[in-house]
Parts: sequence; structure tokens; C-alpha cells
Amino acid sequence: MVNEYWSPYIAIGIAGVLSALYFWITNTVWAVTGEFTRFGGHILSSIGVNITDWDYFNMISMEGTTLTRTDGWIIWGMFIGAFIMVLFGNNFKIRKPNQKRRYVQALIGGIIAGFGARLALGCNLAAFFTGVPQFSFHAWIFMVATAIGTYVGFKIINMKWWKGKPLLKKGNVAQSTTEKRVIQPYIGGAIAIVYFILIVYFFFTGKPMLGVAAIFGCAFGILIERGQICFTSAFRDLWVSGRATMAKAIGVGMAISTVLTFIVIMYYGLEPITKITAPSTLIGGILFGIGIVLAGSCETGMMYRMMEGQVVFLPVFIGNVLGATFLAYAWDHMAVYTIFVQSGSTINLLTAMKPAYALIITLLMLALWYIVANYWQKNYRFGIGFKKGA
Repeated sequence: MVNEYWSPYIAIGIAGVLSALYFWITNTVWAVTGEFTRFGGHILSSIGVNITDWDYFNMISMEGTTLTRTDGWIIWGMFIGAFIMVLFGNNFKIRKPNQKRRYVQALIGGIIAGFGARLALGCNLAAFFTGVPQFSFHAWIFMVATAIGTYVGFKIINMKWWKGKPLLKKGNVAQSTTEKRVIQPYIGGAIAIVYFILIVYFFFTGKPMLGVAAIFGCAFGILIERGQICFTSAFRDLWVSGRATMAKAIGVGMAISTVLTFIVIMYYGLEPITKITAPSTLIGGILFGIGIVLAGSCETGMMYRMMEGQVVFLPVFIGNVLGATFLAYAWDHMAVYTIFVQSGSTINLLTAMKPAYALIITLLMLALWYIVANYWQKNYRFGIGFKKGA
């Protein structure tokens, strides 16, 4: 039985290593919202909507299904890995929010976050955690924009009209559920065995990349659950309490991934994955930051919390798919690409400057990230601001 969570430094550090290793093996990155968008496209197709001429879907490729794509198995592997660990920890329990309005708020937040993520061509993973180690300049714009967005979101959720009237519940005598839930680790073990068999099946039927994606997806799922990795809390905690543990851990994880990814790119001659830097990056990042705070979680946080039985995060997932799918429609049908993206260009620091300089500057920026976060944690208090003389 697993009871104690891991240090976020350990969990995110390992995620940084695995992220670089996954890029080396597949030449793709750890990402989720792109597949959410394809999932929405498949749903539209299933109800008779012709999406063959939608430029966004053509750009991200709709070939195959979510079960025959590596990106698909990264996502489902994350869900399964997180669920297995939840069960091993005897932690699955259906939990409902006290206020029904939270379902609507979660859906709205998910839609805004999904739309913003795909407008910026990536979420907290592809446009942030894996974008920085790929030396894609757009990731730095997205990072700053997300911070701004989470601050705006924090201001919104503290407004009376958003919070609503607090609900008081009558106290109940606590009842032990240990006996009822003791079977959970056995169910988790059974799921793990079935999943292992599935991975073996992929390798023995000539689908090794699906097997690799399933392995890494499960590993990422284990890490986000054990480390309680949530990029929303990394930013939101700064505004709420000044706590910066998650923010600092993410900086460390990206630094580890940056060094390893740099080695992979230089030694094996792989092409780094660079996204467009444009007004869409800034606007999408701000919307994403607002959305994840309104929803109460980013994509990674949503995934492991859903697996814990927190029902309110199901609307977040649905909202992510809806928002991403709407962006796919708006991309060409509402001139989003023409207005916000077309003027941009791909900027990779490795080619914009000497590779050694790109590595040094990226690590210095991440060191600055850590120093600022550490200073913030020591000196900032909600409602008070920074200590005098700090």
C-alpha cells in the first residue's frame, strides 16, 4: 500500500529525465491537449460533421484513432498510471463539491484553458515544461503569459459573485471506510497486470512505438499522482500564500530536462520541436492561465484528481476538449490564424544563437526562476504583500 506522496522535486526531476528520454526515442514530446483536440475532432466526425477541410485538424493530423496514436497512449497511460497509484494508496473515493456551481465553473474554466492552450499550440507541457528544454522561444512567452493569466484568474475566483454563499454542513460522526476500501490495492494490481499485458502485446504485434508511449504515459501518470504535480498550484500558490515549492520544483525539473535534451539534440542530431511565437502565444497563455485557475486545475492536475474520484474535474476534462475543438473551428472559420498567428515565426534558441549560449542562457533563466520563487516564498504573504525591507 502506498500512503505517502513523493517530494515534488523528486517526481518532477524524474519527469524531466523521462521527458528527454521520450524525445530521444520518439522525437516527439510529452503533451496532452493536442490529443484532446483530435478527440474532439473524432467526436464531430462520428456525428456527421465533415472536418476534412479544417486547417487546424489537418495541421495536427487526424490519422488513426486515439488508441492507435502514440499521443493517445501518452494520455490514457497517464490516466491509468495515476489510477493504479491511487488504488495502491487506497485513496479512491467519490468526492463531490459542496457547491453545485463548481460544476459550471469547472466547465467554463476547462473551456477557456483548452481554447487558450491550443491557440498557443501547447499547454503546460508542450508549451512550457517540454517547450523550454526544446529551446523554443515561444515557451518563455507562454510561461510569462500563464503567470499573468493565473493572477487574473486568482482575482476572479476571489470575487463574491464567483464564490457564492458558503454552504455549512452539519457535522457527522466520522466512519471508518478502511474495510470497504481495502480491496483497492488488489484492483490496482489487477489493472497493472492487464496494462503490462497490453504493452507486451504492442511490442509483439509490431507496434513498438505504441508500447513505448504506453510505458512513458503510465510512468508520467505515476509521477503526477505521487508528486501531486499541478502547474495551476505552482502559480496560484504564489498569489494565495506565497508558497513556491511546486514552482521551484518545476524549475529544477525543466533544468534537468534542458541539459539532457541538449545532449540528445547535439549528439544524435535530432531536430528540436519549435512552435510559432506570435500574438497567439501571449493571448493563449493568458487565457490558459485564467482557465486553469477557474477550473481549479491544469491538465496534469485534472487527470490525477479525476482518478482520485473528484467528480468536479470531469467537467474540466470535457471543457478542455470543447475549448480545444472550438479553437480548431475558429482557426480558419473565424480567422484566428490570420489575425493572431500568421504574423509569427518559429524561433529556436539553438539556431538563433550558438547552441552553447542557448544552453547557458536557458539554465540562467531557470536559475533566476528558482531564485525569484524562493525570494517570493520567504517574503510574500497574501493580504500583506512583501515584508518591509525585503
